[in-house]
Amino acid sequence: MADEMVVEGTHNYSTEEKYVKPKDPEVLKKLEWFKDQKLALMMHWGPYSQMGIVESWALSDGDADWSRNCVDWEVDGEEFKREYFALNKTFNPVRFEPDKWAEYAKMAGMKYMIFTTKHHDGFCMFDSKYSDYKITAKDCPFHTNKCANITKEIFDAFRDKGIGIAAYFSKADWHVDSYWHNNEECNIFHDRGPSYKPSENPEEWKRFVDFTQNQIMELGTEYGPVDIMWFDAGWVCAENDQDIRLGEVIEKVRKTQPGMLCCDRTIGGEYENYVTPEQCVPDKPLSIPWESCITMGTSFSFRYEDEYKSAREIIRLLIDIVCKGGNLAINVGPQPDGRIPEGAIRTMKDMGKWLSVYGDAIYGTRPVAPYRTGNFAFTQKNDTIYAIWVYENSINWNRHVVVPVEEDIAEVTDIANGKKVDCRRVDGGYLLTGFDMPDNGIARAFAMKRK
Repeated sequence: MADEMVVEGTHNYSTEEKYVKPKDPEVLKKLEWFKDQKLALMMHWGPYSQMGIVESWALSDGDADWSRNCVDWEVDGEEFKREYFALNKTFNPVRFEPDKWAEYAKMAGMKYMIFTTKHHDGFCMFDSKYSDYKITAKDCPFHTNKCANITKEIFDAFRDKGIGIAAYFSKADWHVDSYWHNNEECNIFHDRGPSYKPSENPEEWKRFVDFTQNQIMELGTEYGPVDIMWFDAGWVCAENDQDIRLGEVIEKVRKTQPGMLCCDRTIGGEYENYVTPEQCVPDKPLSIPWESCITMGTSFSFRYEDEYKSAREIIRLLIDIVCKGGNLAINVGPQPDGRIPEGAIRTMKDMGKWLSVYGDAIYGTRPVAPYRTGNFAFTQKNDTIYAIWVYENSINWNRHVVVPVEEDIAEVTDIANGKKVDCRRVDGGYLLTGFDMPDNGIARAFAMKRK
């Protein structure tokens, strides 16, 4: 069953055998764009950030054993759910500055962004006409702010910086009564799925399908150009008797957004245009488009005093992913006041420093054998192979190295300074000598032009 693909809130990813290559030439063109981008900023944000706990999952009684361990005060499950669903009444991120977010993303070398317009809890970070549980509702204090329609403000700001847009949307909704009954009283057991069997209650399920499709149409037609619609909650699918007829509404959206990608996670088929390993990297290259979503901190949502990965950790992750043909979506959870945490900003600045020098070996590339060998990762673009030398330690003092490349190479350039590097064929590849000392403690790259 599809819900087995989600363990403790973490999705697995579809196999290559389940992948169906799109036939629409516009979608195929957009997939090539996607494979060029390599690095995305993902952002989970909503009223739950005020508590500093996992997003949505603690609402599900079926997930209580792992998701409520962060709730360390005396409160039972029913009271917790009431408190959670009331967080909208105190959510007031008055220090939200979307232009600054976009500046940080641009500085970090991110090429597209994935924003949670709605998570499983049902709270809309956009001005939906079909829900009163939203950022622009009168019971949310932020509704009077000039930036109240947060999704619109974010999409506009990032587009202005030339950054692509992906709208994250949960197919489940644990607030709307056509999916979870009696959610306001919270007095019945709730698992991830609906409170009833859709096949036995077709009229009720139709209400939910209409509601969901209407919200998807809003995001797809009223918020400017959208490159990707990114759907979470893999248990909502026909296999689980929860068919929202996603393909039907995506085709409608594509009349406004030609070629828009659809990422229906873990489902396979023609509307999972790329697959999404979560908090992991495949062991070997995949033959299909893919994107690993990995947290910069310890959680997708904001956590107080969280610890953030260093730029060295993230760039090494990025190199490993790109040489296997994938993209990295690195997640940062904004603070409840609307700011990006300082620890995350420091890492983003350092990421940008490395990518500003070595980005040619990352962006717009495709994988090439031997992919990853020892301390080397390989990418290619046109007639050039990029050999990315990943340092074992924070500093590498070697001024010579054997690059394990079998192809015939005409010349080698040090990307850091554009200087030609002495090279000659030896057993096991090409010996490079005489290059400058390293300028960082992460990795360096050489451009090896084919003969």
